[in-house]
Amino acid sequence: MPSNSTANPSEFPRDNNNNNNIINTGHIHHQHTSSSPPHATPTKRRFDDLNLNDRSAPQQPTSPSSSSNTNTAYSAPPPEEANNKRSRSELFAASSATHPTTAATTTTMSAKLKGKRPASGPPEIIDLTQGSNNSAGNSPVLASSSHHGGGHPHIRGPPISSSSSHNTGHRTSTAPLNPKGHGGNLNKTPGAGRNMNYLQTHIGARRLVVKNLRPVATQIQTEEAHYARIRGDLDAALKAVFGGQGAGAGGAPAFGGHSPSPGPGLSRSGVSSNNTTTGGQPMEKLYRGVEDICRRGKKESAELYEWLKDRCKAWLNSDEVLKSLLAASPSIAADRGGGEEDVILLKAVLSAWKRWIAQLLVIRWIFSYLDRSYLLPGGGGTTAADGKGKSSGATGKREGPTSVNDMGISAFRGAMYSSRSRNGANMQTIGARVVNAVCVLVMFDRLDDNRFDSQLLRESVAMLRLWGVYGKELEPKFINESREYVRRFAEERSESCGLKEYIDACERLLNRESERCDVYNFDSTTKRQLKDDAYQSLIFNYAEKLLDSGSVAKLLDANDLDSMKALYELLRLSGIQKRLKGPWEQYIRKTGAAIVSDTARGDEMIIRMLQLRRALDVMIRDAFCRDEDFTYGLRDAFGFFINDKSVSSSWNTGTSKVGEMIAKHIDMLLRGGLKTLPKALLSDVKDRQDAERSGIASTADEDAELDRQLDHSLELFRFIQGKDIFEAFYKKDLARRLLMGRSASRDAERNMLAKLKNECGSSFTHNLEIMFKDQELAKDEIASYKTWLAGRGEDSLVAKSDLDLSVNVLSAAAWPTYPDVRVLLPQNVLDHITTFDTYYKSKHTGRRLTWKHNLAHCVVKARFDRGGPKELLVSAFQAIVLVLFNEAEEKSPEGILSYGQLATATGMPDAELQRTLQSLACGKTRVLNKHPKGREVNKTDTFSVNRSFTDPKFRVKINQIQLKETKEENKETHERVAQDRQFETQAAIVRIMKSRKSMAHAQLVAEVINQTKQRGAVDAVDIKANIEKLIEKDYIEREGGNYVYLA
Repeated sequence: MPSNSTANPSEFPRDNNNNNNIINTGHIHHQHTSSSPPHATPTKRRFDDLNLNDRSAPQQPTSPSSSSNTNTAYSAPPPEEANNKRSRSELFAASSATHPTTAATTTTMSAKLKGKRPASGPPEIIDLTQGSNNSAGNSPVLASSSHHGGGHPHIRGPPISSSSSHNTGHRTSTAPLNPKGHGGNLNKTPGAGRNMNYLQTHIGARRLVVKNLRPVATQIQTEEAHYARIRGDLDAALKAVFGGQGAGAGGAPAFGGHSPSPGPGLSRSGVSSNNTTTGGQPMEKLYRGVEDICRRGKKESAELYEWLKDRCKAWLNSDEVLKSLLAASPSIAADRGGGEEDVILLKAVLSAWKRWIAQLLVIRWIFSYLDRSYLLPGGGGTTAADGKGKSSGATGKREGPTSVNDMGISAFRGAMYSSRSRNGANMQTIGARVVNAVCVLVMFDRLDDNRFDSQLLRESVAMLRLWGVYGKELEPKFINESREYVRRFAEERSESCGLKEYIDACERLLNRESERCDVYNFDSTTKRQLKDDAYQSLIFNYAEKLLDSGSVAKLLDANDLDSMKALYELLRLSGIQKRLKGPWEQYIRKTGAAIVSDTARGDEMIIRMLQLRRALDVMIRDAFCRDEDFTYGLRDAFGFFINDKSVSSSWNTGTSKVGEMIAKHIDMLLRGGLKTLPKALLSDVKDRQDAERSGIASTADEDAELDRQLDHSLELFRFIQGKDIFEAFYKKDLARRLLMGRSASRDAERNMLAKLKNECGSSFTHNLEIMFKDQELAKDEIASYKTWLAGRGEDSLVAKSDLDLSVNVLSAAAWPTYPDVRVLLPQNVLDHITTFDTYYKSKHTGRRLTWKHNLAHCVVKARFDRGGPKELLVSAFQAIVLVLFNEAEEKSPEGILSYGQLATATGMPDAELQRTLQSLACGKTRVLNKHPKGREVNKTDTFSVNRSFTDPKFRVKINQIQLKETKEENKETHERVAQDRQFETQAAIVRIMKSRKSMAHAQLVAEVINQTKQRGAVDAVDIKANIEKLIEKDYIEREGGNYVYLA
């Protein structure tokens, strides 16, 4: 880039005598800013070589022919000040040529060249004011293109002409300063003729004097004209925005490739060339105009804000907007009514709202400086903090001028609620009809009407939230209409549906209402209030239907887990789920009593009770969210029907039948294991997870599952108040299992004993523990006997026998009492028994053995023609009968024995003999043939060996008859327990009277019942009878109205 030669400032001393301004002839810069206002205050120049002429100089008269250019020339700043930031006012210069409204004044400028120069040299004075009269047509001098730090864009400088001179007596040059213009050679020699540059160093004039420099005549007029022009541009821009100009597709302002955010995102250096203009003006210029007005002062900012608000309101309330909305909602025929007219109007309003939001965005961009200065708190607008506005509390919330966005929304809302339209016979505002249309859309959705528009509903709710009328207008109307709809729904369903159908309908309705509030942007408070009203109408008002005992019982009988869960959730939502406990307990008592009193299915009693308990436990776990209240209710109900004497009286036992059946159920588990249980009672996945979380072994293991089933049986045992009946039957069954070796697991037996001890105490299990101890001692005793027998020598007949005898010596006090049954034993067995009796008495003096042959069992080796050799596991009575057929076959080939012959040879009572023969000839395993065939044994029947007997197993069990209890044995056990209760009652009376010394009758009876209810309480009548017995035995006596203990 070419550069001009710079004159040395020291060679141009200032002429103070003539009071002239000396201008350095270095780089001449010119700036023209059209959008910045001129300031009345003269700009202070920061150059040493520039002095304006005396301001007291008289102004020249304005000439129409004079130039109206009021440009000001600047020279380059010093390097050290190049980077200093200047205010916009310092860089401002008005141009009357650009703005015709600016008052033009004529300035006369002349330059005087002083110094010694050749006659043919340059003129002494150069006139700088008559550039427009340059007849030679020479180009003016251009400013240098070099930019000194912080300078401004290069703008063409003023033309310099030599056509006139204003100083008489000085030479005037008509030659141009730079004939060739920009880029010409500025270093011409003095003899270069017309091409000589008179401003060249050492060649041109020594001094350039500017005279009669006049300031702008009317600065105030120029400022007002500038702001008036800005307001005009803004008004034109708003008209363009309202008319749809300056916006791209979809109503959004279109910019070159992107949408800049208002305010800081706008560049001060100007917008790009492809920016959309608004009203013929660039967006940057409009933004700067707003900035100029706001910088002028708070008053001007407030006036601009009010002007903008009035313009927005005027547009929104104009006929062009309102009539277009009303025209979009035609009248709907009566048969197509139902709010459809309001829905059409809602679509039009929503469309107008979207357009207004797009227009408001452009307005916000233009007036973003107003938004971020005057309208900010503390920026000039009224706030509660400065004491000029209304305070809404201690927060200093702004209640004065709002942001441009809020003002635009408020203006649109005001327009919708200020104009009225006819809706049927009523006149309503457009805003009220919009709210009604939203409620109509919701009703369309509830009724599955095909006129429902989900997108319209979602956007409409969002629009009303932005308007600020959601809580005041929409929410109350929506809640009221929803409440009425739910009320009608509940009334219709309650009359036409059963409990299950009503529950399903209510659940679906609540889910749909909740989902609608979430999907369509309804407020959370609206959703909560809607649900509360629905709970009141659907649940609380129809609690009697929901809590009907008969209906709830049907659901529980059907094990309808889903319906019970839905019912519990519905009641829980209204806070009345505890009221379900009444029908719950009533159902359990009724069902349990039916199970206990069913004498035809007595063997299935405990299985059915456990299935009921299992179903109810799963119901509590999965449907009632593990609510402890229902768990307590279940326990109370079970305890009630298990101990209800009116229920157990159907068995005519006088004691608890449930205790007996629980003992037999546990016996079945310990004999057969899990295979005896139905699959419905086994653990599921959730039970296993709970067991593992609680630190118990996984119930997938068989031993752990068996332990869990024993726990369930013990849970029923806990409900029994008379545990003595359980103890009697459990002891009896345990004895059979131990003596016959029928326990499925000895560990399970020990584990069950530990559970009972933990539940009832050591006194309850004392005899049971002795039974296990006797079993261990018996093993040592028989080993000692065999050692003693072997020491007697080979001459002993017992030692030479093939019979292997095993004897269990039992403590009579610990084991159950068994009747003595007379029987004739085979001779070899009798010899072994006699030998063991001799051994035992010699070892234990003072003891007596009582042989219980009815509890003995044997292993008999047999050979059949088709089945081959077998080992038969039979009872002692069965073995005695089978051995007799060996002797019969020796006497006759048929080996037939009559019933009478068997009775004479065995010596057994008829009942025992008939049971024994029935098990051998009429059961599943028939090793004997009965003649004639039949299931009953008669005294005229004959029996023979079944030679064709076959069985896939080598060892065959036939002694199942020993494990069954007869009716006589069962009755005898109950009577013995009842008799023991009388003795326990008398013992309790004596203990109480011994400690109290004296008591009234009612107090004594209550105390006796309290102490004996765990073992088995008796009636008050039985207690009174036992008191009379103790009076007869002189343990107590009557004294007045009390009983007194006698020492």
